[in-house]
Amino acid sequence: MHHTSPSGLSLPSPSRRTLLRGVGGAAVLGAGIPLLSACGGGGTASDPKTVTVGSNASDAVPKKAFADIYAAFKKESGLTVDVNTKDHNTFQEQINSYLQGTPDDVFNWFAGYRMQFFAAKGLATPIDDVWKTIEGNFPDAMKGLSKGEDGKYYFVPLYTYPWALFYRKSVFQEKGYEVPTTWDDFVALCKQMQKDKLVPIAFGDKDAWPALGTFDQINFRANGYDFHVELMAGKASWTDAKVRKAFDLWAEILPYHQEGATGRTWQDAAQTLASKKAGMYLLGTFVGQQFTNEADREDLDFFAFPEIDPAYGQDTVEAPTDGFMLSKAPKNKAGAVQLLEYLGSPAAEEIYLKSDPNVVAASTKADTSAYSPLQKKAYEMISGAKSLTQFMDRDSRPDFTSTVMQPALQKFIRDPKGIDSLLSSIERQKKTIFASS
Repeated sequence: MHHTSPSGLSLPSPSRRTLLRGVGGAAVLGAGIPLLSACGGGGTASDPKTVTVGSNASDAVPKKAFADIYAAFKKESGLTVDVNTKDHNTFQEQINSYLQGTPDDVFNWFAGYRMQFFAAKGLATPIDDVWKTIEGNFPDAMKGLSKGEDGKYYFVPLYTYPWALFYRKSVFQEKGYEVPTTWDDFVALCKQMQKDKLVPIAFGDKDAWPALGTFDQINFRANGYDFHVELMAGKASWTDAKVRKAFDLWAEILPYHQEGATGRTWQDAAQTLASKKAGMYLLGTFVGQQFTNEADREDLDFFAFPEIDPAYGQDTVEAPTDGFMLSKAPKNKAGAVQLLEYLGSPAAEEIYLKSDPNVVAASTKADTSAYSPLQKKAYEMISGAKSLTQFMDRDSRPDFTSTVMQPALQKFIRDPKGIDSLLSSIERQKKTIFASS
């Protein structure tokens, strides 16, 4: 989210991104240049007492949470974790050249398709030995998300979070709104909010990934999990009538979305929910990072995206899962394996969650007693889901998502007419991209 998001951590403004790209482009992430050992003549890189980690956790909250984990790990193991933090978006854009160069021992990444993509390219080391130690900590859905197409493990999940519709309890109480469970109720609520002079759905798509989440929800609610997965994997066609139906449904609620979305960041959109100018906001639970006032945080609640087709109900939950992978030729493999085993422990998750209460543990063994009501609800929503998706830019090829889907959805948001030609164009480009290795 993404990001993207999905990860979904905050992304820089385009100006900063262009700036970073301008400063020696790939060198920012060290394509072919060892990130920290470049100046030290490789001193730290092969030190048996040091494990290097390439991190995309550039936001203050997750950055501190990871630092706390590494400090605890050092106490326990005597190993120092040397972290290279890069801006979240830049890390994502340059991951390919980074992994082909001389990457760190361990790197932050995403579960599911995104992990499988690099595992299949031989840019990661299988970690079945790590899983022998940690497998009892995770439910089957998480194990599935951590395996490559070859059936080997390549990923240690740390935390996860659902996407849902967020709202302020006090606003719903004051206006007498009910949580909608069906599409018709949802549209009716949007109309009522508009009458009440609220922006029904806060929306900011300046960084182009939030809209991917809106499409996902509508598509798997209208067409089911299996079709959604096939579409993401390039197997179903974007000109299929089912996809057209999803866009028609979106066009129906687009007028209730905050105007000028392509010029607004997700953080600014979150502020309109915080200031009670907007009634609802579809995002991951990381939206809570923007609610810095305790009273506002306690007023925040969420509900699952409403049912569209009773055959699929609200079975699917979009729950991006973040964690770690082992690079292709780690300099300190023994130390890296020790770190990964620690990261797969309930102790590591509990430390992370103390600093970042906007997500929930991927492990079923982590202590949930300190969870806020919002976290408890998120945890129940994920553990109760029939199917979990990871978010469009993680469930599909990253190059397809960034070069085709992000601009296409921004075009649709600015002008929802001409859906058919837009879908033909997406399908044409999809065929080209998925045909390449």
